[in-house]
Amino acid sequence: MAFPKSNLFHTVIVFFLSIQFKVLCSTYQVGGLAAWGIPSSSNPKVYTNWATKYDGLNIGDSLFFLYPPSQDSVIQVTKESYERCNLKDPILYMNNGNSLFNITEVGNFYFTSGRCAKSQKLHIFVSGNGSFVEDDDPASAPSYPTVFGAIPVQAASASPSLQIPAFMASVLLAALALVMY
Repeated sequence: MAFPKSNLFHTVIVFFLSIQFKVLCSTYQVGGLAAWGIPSSSNPKVYTNWATKYDGLNIGDSLFFLYPPSQDSVIQVTKESYERCNLKDPILYMNNGNSLFNITEVGNFYFTSGRCAKSQKLHIFVSGNGSFVEDDDPASAPSYPTVFGAIPVQAASASPSLQIPAFMASVLLAALALVMY
């Protein structure tokens, strides 16, 4: 049975359009090139600025904390513990140097390290539409499972899109030309 040209044409168009959609999940390295560590005197608000820059975090995104495992850690805590640098009873403790935190639900997330008193702290808020809010409700600190993965690649931008390699584009154009003629 022959495959009609119109069905092949539609299949090629649907395939081409499907690879044009933006990637829905991204991984962000906390602190950017500075990584996860004590803020420097020249950039004391590195984590506040970082959270503001990436104010569009969504469910499915991941935070990547890179640090020397023998010297640091990432501790997820409640808002009260965050404000008081109380590290007792953490929600989550990570110390492998390549810690990945997957955002699995909407809410406020508070992170610090054993060096909380030196301003190594991060607060993010994930809403249904991916917005960042500085003030929040204390009752919104979620309890949820977190999944760890391999070392991720840092996203190039806040909303990366899938790029078509030149070879793939030429193959698609050739297939389209065959269908049209």
